[in-house]
Amino acid sequence: MLGILQPPSALPAPPEPPGPDSWRLETLAGWHLPLLTDPAFLPLQPVLQRAVLLGLPERLMQALLARPSLAPQVLVALSGQKPLGLIICRRLNRSGSCWQMQHLRLAPSAARHELASTLLRAAIQRARGAASWIAAASTLDDTRLAMLREQGFQPLRSDRLWCWPGSPAGGGPISASSPAPAELQLTPLNRRSATLLWHLEQAACPAQLRQLLDRRVEDLLDQSHGRGWMLVDPSREQAVAAVRWIGEHPGGGHDVELSVHPGWEHLVGTATELLLHQAQAGLGAGEPLWLRCDLRDEARQRWLADLGAQEQGERVLMARSVWRRQGLQAPARAAQRIDALREQWHPPPRPLPPPPPRAPPL
Repeated sequence: MLGILQPPSALPAPPEPPGPDSWRLETLAGWHLPLLTDPAFLPLQPVLQRAVLLGLPERLMQALLARPSLAPQVLVALSGQKPLGLIICRRLNRSGSCWQMQHLRLAPSAARHELASTLLRAAIQRARGAASWIAAASTLDDTRLAMLREQGFQPLRSDRLWCWPGSPAGGGPISASSPAPAELQLTPLNRRSATLLWHLEQAACPAQLRQLLDRRVEDLLDQSHGRGWMLVDPSREQAVAAVRWIGEHPGGGHDVELSVHPGWEHLVGTATELLLHQAQAGLGAGEPLWLRCDLRDEARQRWLADLGAQEQGERVLMARSVWRRQGLQAPARAAQRIDALREQWHPPPRPLPPPPPRAPPL
């Protein structure tokens, strides 16, 4: 009888995701952007457009000046003309010794775990000279955490993410009712004051993470694009608290880094609120600020909650050290060079005496 519905077992099965044999990885180019219309990729469009625009001049400057490119590295996985996923990585210092996986997004139809591992492995292989990698994943994303562990990443610390809406748009300048403490000066980040911020972040950053990041003063300026503010003790010429821009958040607003010197934790309150207001006024009035706070820092979390910030979940910060084969061979090469130097100071060997003449045959 026509019109009778087929039983569920007769319904066509959903198409299987494309397999690895059909994948190809390509560096992001301008013609990829119109293809990346899946909702999984749309929040990253501003980052991708900036990567394309910066890519060409950065490669030209790299060829002329022989310096590493600061533009992010973006790899796109395609099956035919269909994007399956992308990964965005960036170097965290000019030397290229530390890289960060910023974003890893996959289309719903992709073979998620296998494709994610393939993209991350390809990114690590292309970043030649990298000694360490940094990545983060939500504590609820068991798949991402398992994939990072498979690639050699180990947890460093757990953070809680906060979104601070701040002042409403058009709220005007910072109120004079909350000035900086009398003994401190509000100082903008620039090349002259960047050394003070570097010393502050070195003191506030855990030792293991500090060693992996391997940052210099110019690295902070590159990452923040010179957008930051700090409270400076002029009598000691020391920055005791600071906030600086890290990047644009895919959900809107800005990611910022708030640092307080371990010996000045009493500034968490009015003084740090002043820094957040200053950052919001300088980065875009009315746009939220996204901050991360160590789960063990209960005092700062209470302050953020009292300030009106909203919890946005927890994440695990993970790191991986990359050991290169040539690094293991370096001691052997050094020993060979030392032996060559020693030979230059050794006296020449004595010539062997000539053999005795043979007796004539009888």
